[in-house]
Amino acid sequence: MTETDKAALRAEARKHRSRNSFAEERPEGAAELFWQTFPDLPKSLVIAGYWPKGREFDSMLILEQAHEKGYKTALPVIDENSLILRFLEWNTTTEMVSGAFDIAQPSGTNDVSPDIILVPLLAFDRRGARLGQGGGYYDATLEKLRKEGDVIAVGTAYAGQAVLFNLPTEAHDERMDMVITPKQVHDFRRQL
Repeated sequence: MTETDKAALRAEARKHRSRNSFAEERPEGAAELFWQTFPDLPKSLVIAGYWPKGREFDSMLILEQAHEKGYKTALPVIDENSLILRFLEWNTTTEMVSGAFDIAQPSGTNDVSPDIILVPLLAFDRRGARLGQGGGYYDATLEKLRKEGDVIAVGTAYAGQAVLFNLPTEAHDERMDMVITPKQVHDFRRQL
């Protein structure tokens, strides 16, 4: 599959997301399923999320709850000269500034290394393949973090972003360990 084909899939996934209200798919459902899936996480773990842009699924409630429970939490920052995301510590009182692509990011400088990363996506399939925005930031970052140690990649999405066909993947595409929607947990670790 060519990059042109993937671009067409991305455009179709964006159209699908914009045409649907997903009104019944509340962030509270995904947060509840997240904590049911990870009931006894050590407090030493760092949980990273993302600041939603446009119609992306809003997983900030999970991050807010993680902070309230005593976990260190973080948001990504894009560096101009690298595909590797940096993660800066975040909490509910952190000052936010506009970063690359007009995405809000923490204004601080305290870098942390996440153990669990909530990952945005346009679509996902039954194998854990993810269709992202096409920048390659999460793929490059997950590859680096997985070489350094254990990290769990948790896609967060609306249930309606699941596709019935296998998404095209390339060697550099990193699979999700799981995807959590407001309706269900898709755990792909058992398939490996």
